Amino acid sequence: MTIEELAVIGAEAGALLKARGETLAVVDGATGGLMSAGLLAMPGASAFFLGSGVVYTLKGRRIVLGHEPGSLRGLTSATESYALAQADLIRKRYGADWGLAETGAAGPGTHPLGVPSGTSAVAVVGPGVSASAMVSTGSEERLANMTAFARAGLMLLHDTLAAR
Repeated sequence: MTIEELAVIGAEAGALLKARGETLAVVDGATGGLMSAGLLAMPGASAFFLGSGVVYTLKGRRIVLGHEPGSLRGLTSATESYALAQADLIRKRYGADWGLAETGAAGPGTHPLGVPSGTSAVAVVGPGVSASAMVSTGSEERLANMTAFARAGLMLLHDTLAAR
């Protein structure tokens, strides 16, 4: 998977958002910004893309998502429930119609919270709709995992939008 391939998926999702006059905010995790890059590669992305952040630490999460202290207590990284919470928070933070989130462990090695490399959760939250999925590559290859996670997130966004 290359950035060009991510850009194709991002452009298709972006075209759906643009045609509807809807907006999106993104929180990238282990993807390191690749979901946002895939969406922003499309000319005219400012018509639908409001902003994003890469959440990599608890402090970063508080800053980017602006959530109340303790409001995410009990949620674990790289789970669908955590990804859904992040997608909803980024959506609200930016006042967007849609929120897209990814949380996972790109590797190599085990994540500090015990999540195996190659494990991620992606989620989309929009008007009356939420969708999530788990990704498991079984790989320790960091860049391959990052792009696989980004592809999964962008595909989930595209497919959720296309189903509406």
